[in-house]
Formats: sequence, structure tokens, C-alpha cells
Amino acid sequence: MKGGMTRSEMLVEISNRLHAEAIASLPPNVRRRIRALRTLQKEFVDIEAKFYSEVHALECKYDKLYKPLFEKRSQIVKGSYEPTDEECLNPWRDESEEEELARAVKDTNITDATDKSKPEEKPAEPPMDPNVKGIPDFWYNIFRNVSMLCEMMQEHDEPILKCLEDIKVQLHEDPIGFTLEFHFAPNDYFTNTVLTKEYSMKCKPDEENPLEFEGPEIYSCKGCEINWKKGKNVTVKTIKKKQKHKSRGSVRTVTKSVQADSFFNFFSPPAMPEDPNSTIASDIQALLTADFEIGHYIRERVVSRAVLLYTGEGLDDDDDDYEEEEEEEECSEEESEDEEPAPRRRGKRGTKGPPENPAECKQQ
Repeated sequence: MKGGMTRSEMLVEISNRLHAEAIASLPPNVRRRIRALRTLQKEFVDIEAKFYSEVHALECKYDKLYKPLFEKRSQIVKGSYEPTDEECLNPWRDESEEEELARAVKDTNITDATDKSKPEEKPAEPPMDPNVKGIPDFWYNIFRNVSMLCEMMQEHDEPILKCLEDIKVQLHEDPIGFTLEFHFAPNDYFTNTVLTKEYSMKCKPDEENPLEFEGPEIYSCKGCEINWKKGKNVTVKTIKKKQKHKSRGSVRTVTKSVQADSFFNFFSPPAMPEDPNSTIASDIQALLTADFEIGHYIRERVVSRAVLLYTGEGLDDDDDDYEEEEEEEECSEEESEDEEPAPRRRGKRGTKGPPENPAECKQQ
């Protein structure tokens, strides 16, 4: 590829050249008027940037009003607060249908509707369990329901995510940005009680390309150090590889540690290489773009609409269109040891990828 450019970057360059050629073919007086329109567009962008800055200030103001609601939600989920009968009323909903469905779920002996000889039996109400505290596995089930998070979660992550008690968002006013806080109950895996992921944003047009401004965008992030207990780090796996000596022909077994797929890699974002035009830089930019989209989605949807994602009412169409299918694929032992599958991440719009020379993405 030209100068280390990716295929998509080359297509963009070709498209830009074609547009430039089309403009160059216009009469000089028309081109002059187009330049005037660009000046007007720049003035629009400057006003738009002020608009988004005021929107962020308004978000920070209302965030203070949301926080008591999220705190009470956390108390109910953890079981430290039992809601009153009045707080449990949902006058806009028909609770009878929900109760019937709950009873039906517990009924494993479903009567064949076509068999008229068997009398219909109304399923019994599930017994009250006084030992149930709060809402068990609340956040873990949200991870299972939301496809973006489910794709990041591995089987060895599940017992840790069952200890996840809350996800909070802390907004930053100046410079703008936000921090995601993942609060965990004491567990057998790490000593941290809170894991953080901080995102830095910018709300000003780029000086060299001001007309490309489309609103606030995430441009860098940093994770945190996870203090894993001995032998409990799920982000690392040990593999054994046989090596044959070139001249003597002797074989030895070498043990090495490699990165394992895990949701908790989310807290160790990659750092951009010094050469932004290298092939590896393009791959890392793609990973960071996906990371930014995930962070944005957790802030905008997961934290604010947690109960709706838990019940399934607030899921996107693609979250409940998938069915589990087992797929067998053969691979050689050499491939399984040496090749790491690419992270499977998806996100929503609302964020952009890192700029050509993004601020360093690092661990704290």
C-alpha cells in the first residue's frame, strides 16, 4: 500500500482527489464563491462548537440530579435498601401479565394445548425466598443481554462480573471527558474495589481541518492497573511450545505467557506506536475506535438505562436477534498456540476514531 496507507485510507484519498478535480473544472468566479461558502461554513462550525460546550455544561448540571437516583438504584440492587410499596408501583404498566409470566417460567410441566383430556392447571406462584438479597447478578445479566458487552465477555470472566455491584459515570467539566467506574464486591480475583476507564474529549474544531468538526469526540483514554491475586489473572494464559534446535535436532519445550481474550483487557487500552502511518498503527487505531464506541455506549445507554437492559425492554434490535449456534472449526495445535483471535468489538455512532497523532493511550 502507498506509504503504509490502508485500503480505506487510499479510497478516501482517491475520493478527495476526484472531488478536487471536479471543483477545479469549475469557472474561476464559481470557485471564488465556493470559497466564500467555506468561510460561512467555518463560522457555523465555530458557533456549533460553542453550542456543544454549553450542552456539556448542561449535562454536568443535570448529572447532579441523576446521581441520587443512581445511588438508590445501587442500594436496591445490592440489597442494602428495600423499596416501599409506593416505590414499587408502576401505574403505567399492567403487572398481572408480568406476574403470570413469572409463574409460567417456573412451570416445567407444560400441558399440550391440543390434549383436551388433560385439565388445565394454573402454575403456582414461585415461593418467596427470604434469603435473596437485592437483585442477584443484575449487572452480569446486563452484560449477557447486550451484544456489545457479551462479545467481550469470556467464560472465565463470568464469576468476576457476578461480583460487579455498580457502574458509575463521573463527568469532567474542563477539560471535558468522563470516567467509567466499575465497582466490585470483594472477590477471589483482584484486590481493587473500583476499576476505572477515563476518556478525554475535545469540543473544538481542528485548526488544520476545521470543517470536519461534527461535535464532541473522544480522542484518548487510559485504563487502570488491576491488582490480580496470585494465579487469578484472566487476561493472561500460559502456553507451551516445542522448539527444535537447527543443528543438533534436539527438542525442548518452552513455556510463555500471552494475552488471553477477556473483558478485563478493556482496562489496558493499547498505546499508539510512534509511526502513525505504520501498518500496526492502523490496526491499533481500529481497536481504539472500537474502544471509544464501547465507552460511549456504556456511558450513554448502559448506565442510564440499566433496568431496561436487564429486563430486555431497552435492548437494540441486534441484541435479541441472535440465537446461539455451535460451530466446530478444526485448527492445528501450532495455530491454536501462536495465533490470538482479533477482539470482537462493536459500538454505536457518536464517537470518532483517534486522530492521526492521538494523545497517548496508557495505563495509570
